[in-house]
Amino acid sequence: MAIPKNTICLWYEKDAEAAARFYAETFPDSQVKAVHRAPSDYPSGKAGDVLTVEFTVAGIPCLGLNGGPAFRQSEAFSFQIATDDQEETDRYWNAIVGNGGQESACGWCKDRWGLSWQITPRTLTEAMAAGGDEAKRAFEAMMEMGKIDVAKIDAARRG
Repeated sequence: MAIPKNTICLWYEKDAEAAARFYAETFPDSQVKAVHRAPSDYPSGKAGDVLTVEFTVAGIPCLGLNGGPAFRQSEAFSFQIATDDQEETDRYWNAIVGNGGQESACGWCKDRWGLSWQITPRTLTEAMAAGGDEAKRAFEAMMEMGKIDVAKIDAARRG
C-alpha cells in the first residue's frame, strides 16, 4: 500500500479509532485502513495503546493521532460534504448530531470528537457560484438555518 503524498492529520484525545470507524460507516468512499499501536509509553499513553489510525473520509486520506488533551479541534478546520438532496443532507447531519454531536449554523455541525462538518447541498454551492441576486437570496436564506433546507434554498434561488 503506497503512502499518500499528502495526508490530513487529525488530533484526537484518545478516540481516533472510534472516530475513524464512525466516519467509515457514515460516508461513502471511507474506510479504516490500519490501526497502529504505540511501541512504548508516551506522554498521553502506554505501550500497546492505539497511537495512530490510517483512514479515508470521502476519499481523502487521513491519519488520526491519539495525542492526548493538549490540543482541541476548532472550526478552523472542517470537512465539507456535498449532498445532492434533502435526504442525503438529513442522513449525514442526523448521523453526526445523533451520535453525540451538536448542531451549529449555516449547515455546520460538530461530531462528538469536536470535529466540524459542513453538510452542504450542491444547490447552495451552485447558487453562490451563480452570483448576483440569486446568490444573495440563497445566502440570506442560509443565514437563518442550522441544517440546510434544500427546498427553502431552491425557493430563494428562484426568487
